Amino acid sequence: MALILASGSPRRRELLSLITPAYTVHPSGVEERGITADTPALLVAALAKAKCLDVAALYPADGDIVLGCDTVVDCDGRVFGKPASEAEAVAMLTALSGRAHQVHTGVCLCRGGPNGVLAAAVETTTVHFTAISPAELAAYAATAEPYDKAGGYAIQGHAALWCSGIVGCYYNIMGLPVHRVAQLLRQLRG
Repeated sequence: MALILASGSPRRRELLSLITPAYTVHPSGVEERGITADTPALLVAALAKAKCLDVAALYPADGDIVLGCDTVVDCDGRVFGKPASEAEAVAMLTALSGRAHQVHTGVCLCRGGPNGVLAAAVETTTVHFTAISPAELAAYAATAEPYDKAGGYAIQGHAALWCSGIVGCYYNIMGLPVHRVAQLLRQLRG
């Protein structure tokens, strides 16, 4: 039985290793911009499923399990993905400064190819940020840390200084709700 992670994220690889060291990585080729949904939570569910099924088509054996994931930051219903520029990172962090926002991660597991058995969930964590000064925002956006991360921040990095509290799964903020994924894996493995 093989476990395949349909993501190239180094954070997801690190977190999946908390569950099992026995997995392989095969990033999905799904074009994310072509997928839409009515809410941020529904969007991550749809993206995770699309990524999972894309890779599951390459692993049709009954015992093979593919894990697809997607994470977004939700600020009053606005979706913040990965910033494409320094200006976009500053804009995202300015919007998050001094307030609460949600981080949604959709996870979808499929056993036995794209027509096999699915198990899916959306994990939501609320994150509270203190006010961030313009100088701190500019300095942070000038580093490599905000890029390739939903919402433009790494909670396990410098952004921890702004996090005054969380409600929910910490690992979800990093992109993989470890407990929920472990539950879904047990469910699929029977």
